[in-house]
Amino acid sequence: MPLLMLAFTPRFITLTLSALALVAFAIGLIFDPRSLLLHLGLYISIFLTAVGIHDLIQKSHSILRNYPISAHLRFIFEAIRPEMRQYFFEGEKDGTPFSRDRRAVVYQRAKKALDVRPFGTQFDVYANGYEWMAHSIVPAPVSDDHFRVTIGGPECTQPYSASVFNISAMSFGALSANAIRALNGGARLGGFAHDTGEGGYSPYHREGGGDIIWEIGSGYFGARNPDGTFSPEKFAQGAGNPQVKMVELKLSQGAKPGHGGVLPAPKVSAEISATRGVPIGQDCISPSRHSAFSTPIEMMRFIAEMRRLSGGKPAGFKLCIGHEWEFLAICKAMLETGIYPDFIVVDGKEGGTGAAPMEFVDHIGKPMRQGLYFVNNALVGIGARQRIRIGAAGKIITAFDIVRTMALGADWCNAARGFMFAVGCIQSQSCHTDRCPTGVATQDPSRQHALDVPDKMQRVANFHHATLRELAEMTAAAGLEHPNDFRPIHISRRVSPSEVITFADLYPPLPEGALLAGTAPARWMQPWAMADARSFRAVTQA
Repeated sequence: MPLLMLAFTPRFITLTLSALALVAFAIGLIFDPRSLLLHLGLYISIFLTAVGIHDLIQKSHSILRNYPISAHLRFIFEAIRPEMRQYFFEGEKDGTPFSRDRRAVVYQRAKKALDVRPFGTQFDVYANGYEWMAHSIVPAPVSDDHFRVTIGGPECTQPYSASVFNISAMSFGALSANAIRALNGGARLGGFAHDTGEGGYSPYHREGGGDIIWEIGSGYFGARNPDGTFSPEKFAQGAGNPQVKMVELKLSQGAKPGHGGVLPAPKVSAEISATRGVPIGQDCISPSRHSAFSTPIEMMRFIAEMRRLSGGKPAGFKLCIGHEWEFLAICKAMLETGIYPDFIVVDGKEGGTGAAPMEFVDHIGKPMRQGLYFVNNALVGIGARQRIRIGAAGKIITAFDIVRTMALGADWCNAARGFMFAVGCIQSQSCHTDRCPTGVATQDPSRQHALDVPDKMQRVANFHHATLRELAEMTAAAGLEHPNDFRPIHISRRVSPSEVITFADLYPPLPEGALLAGTAPARWMQPWAMADARSFRAVTQA
């Protein structure tokens, strides 16, 4: 096609018109050089023509070379697509990771706004997967108890009375200083705990005064030697602070189990350097595995050392379940050493993260319910459930989420993104860009300045209080006194339009001591036979 004709095809017509407009405005200014409109038109046409010429000669985007200027609309629409979908097209129940309705209930409760719904449920109650709680004909009185659980086994000299609903692990560095201040201040106002995440026990955690669960990951941030190994002295110094109520060893997290991480050198500021104990301006590496231990027995001895160094505070570990024989190897190590953690936190693969590869987010790790069911029954199977408390985390927002999780065996629940919503997160999903629009997940000082700490810490406390209030209402409706009384039989799930099963059928319990007696079903005995207290490797191949 001749070049002249090509210039007037739909693909290039925008550039052609821009160039013609440039010529027309230039000629117009010869006759009327003082016209503001002609000057404005000339500048716009110059800009558009320059963009079009650049599009033609650049080599990164074929679509721009074929559709100069006009193809930029594609990139504009792509950039605003999440906002367009969220604000104009998303239904009340179908948004992800959290629906508009679930986000709204957090905002309403955090602001003490009306949080009831009119006209009936929007769920299709006959659809596969719909779940509900069984209620009692004779409800119990609604308790004004704040629902707490005591954590600490026989070796623990400073047990902790924890709320059944706490802030899950989120590190300073992933969250802004103001977000940490608001979360921890809210925890203090509401009387519940705040997990530091593996990023360290920062000054912003300390100044809030709220109860702290200090999480130690593979980088041992805040408790490390210059070479990255664990420092007992630094750990004892931090864990001895009265604000620290429990110490937690992180083995893996739900959103990216088995994956290490790197905080790039430009983001390692002076305050992050001081908190984590790493050099300023150098890559901060979280290894994918621990250097302080390499076998299940060594791990149990390390947990015992954490408990000793902390002055007898509850010590436990967090993980997302992967190979089942590895957790059962830890169980065998408990039996062989006589060392038991005070608690275990089960993180589900549906958990959130600031950034992770798509494959890890979507396809690695057990979901929380399956992981919780497995851990609870494994401890029952070795006769250790009564001495070890279990926490759980994974998309927990509402009182029903807590009820369902406790029915599967959890003693308490943690939430991360729910409390992020309470401090203003709008699920923009820009956590990895450092351009969080609400100042929650950013280190940009100007962006995080927008987050007003006194206001948001009160909202955190409000959300916690309102959720526990609804939990009390649901517990009473079931005829129970405490949410720890929920059992699998209390939760039903529709598996077809005409068939319903309870969680007792969906998650069959393991008899007490069945693994030790060898009477557990083959589904349990196979990974039990593969587990070795002296190695995380399988004894035999499945």
